Amino acid sequence: MSKPYLSIIIPAHNEAERLPPSLARIDAFLSQQDYDAEVIVVENGSSDNTLEIVKACTKKMPNLVVEQVNSRGKGLAVRHGMLAAEGQYRFMCDADLSMPVEQINRFLPSASGSMDVVIGSREVEGSNRYDEPKYRHRIGRIFNAMVRWLVLPGLQDTQCGFKCFPGEVAEAVFPLQTLRGMSFDAEVLFIARQKGYHVQEVPIDWTFNPDSRVRIFKDSLRMGLDLLTIRWRSIQGKYGTQEKV
Repeated sequence: MSKPYLSIIIPAHNEAERLPPSLARIDAFLSQQDYDAEVIVVENGSSDNTLEIVKACTKKMPNLVVEQVNSRGKGLAVRHGMLAAEGQYRFMCDADLSMPVEQINRFLPSASGSMDVVIGSREVEGSNRYDEPKYRHRIGRIFNAMVRWLVLPGLQDTQCGFKCFPGEVAEAVFPLQTLRGMSFDAEVLFIARQKGYHVQEVPIDWTFNPDSRVRIFKDSLRMGLDLLTIRWRSIQGKYGTQEKV
């Protein structure tokens, strides 16, 4: 059996309510595309019946794959999914599908022109943010300033939950990932740059979900400390020594 062109990886912790409609939208979208795709849901440490519900969805979605890791952590789930995937391109996707599913194609080479890493951005020209409280946007910009200063100069939105990696890039980058939580985005992009891969931002339309799992103050503090961890691990040579960007 040939490998799929696209793998969509969805981390899922306590997503029993939000995931089924998102999977239905993804399934409808993929049925209209001229490429083969797999959808990988990685359930990690849920206390609800996420796992059972996703398994039930496989009856209607033959290209749906269910993976499970017992420990919590979005970064841990995405890493597992990226390395379990077989797609030529591997796209990480938030379970709430806060970006229109049709915009997935913006991340693929036919639209982006990139053969390296393509990330969704809510800040570059052409992007739109909807219904986001102003205080959350301000805190997000403060955090992004820290990201640009400490690890990823030039990137305007590293924490958006939609990113695409060619398979060979994913297999070079994700085995080196060490952070299990929400700061993993910055770490894997930092590793990608160290290995000489280009990171391109593409504009998306993004709608704030009031049921967001991000605890804006507590998580921002934790993520700020994680940026220092990334710098320290880089100094220690944890990610290799090659740096072309």
